[in-house]
Amino acid sequence: MRDIFRNRIEAGKLLAEKLMCYANRPNVIVLGLPRGGVPVAFEVANALRVPLDVFVVRKLGTPGQRELAMGAIAAEGVRVLNEEVVEGLGIPMEVIDAVTAEEKLELKRRELAYRGSYSEPELRGNTVILIDDGIATGSTMRAAVRALTALHPARLIVAVPTVAGSTYSELRPEVDELVALMTPEPFYGVGDWYEDFNQTSDAEVTDLLQRGRSCRAAPKVAGTVKTEGEK
Repeated sequence: MRDIFRNRIEAGKLLAEKLMCYANRPNVIVLGLPRGGVPVAFEVANALRVPLDVFVVRKLGTPGQRELAMGAIAAEGVRVLNEEVVEGLGIPMEVIDAVTAEEKLELKRRELAYRGSYSEPELRGNTVILIDDGIATGSTMRAAVRALTALHPARLIVAVPTVAGSTYSELRPEVDELVALMTPEPFYGVGDWYEDFNQTSDAEVTDLLQRGRSCRAAPKVAGTVKTEGEK
């Protein structure tokens, strides 16, 4: 097991090695969680030679401690709350609703900024590989998983360079496959497992998505092509 990743690029290339069984399949798509998950997802999509797109999820930061997640929201009206944080800090529902309303606006802004004129990818009946740069408590990833499940992919794989060992155990039953290069404990933050964990900008996300889309065709709806090992 590795001690630390140099940056998201290296992490993405190493993660791709664990996913090569999905390379060159016409009904596979890689989705990155912005912003930090997109550079990792770009490397995976490039290595697998499959399309890249984005799936926007917003963390619900605790008032006064914005980095502490009390939950997360995603498309399809999905909201996942971290009950341990909410109950432990006694956060009232009206505060949660106010933060949710604020983050819904930012979610819509990012969807428009990142997708531009591109339509949403076809996910129903296809294999989706959902990628982030790491998972700590899992609130954000759970929101994404629940929203994507409602879109009926044939198979949903979550792949990350690093995830807290306890979160891995909790999240694993919710997806078809959970791929992780490291599952360390204790786990204080994703950034602890990277030498370079500089914030990814909106411009970088947009550039990587454009590059990923320009050289890959959209996946075909499942049923048009069968691949070995798939039902």
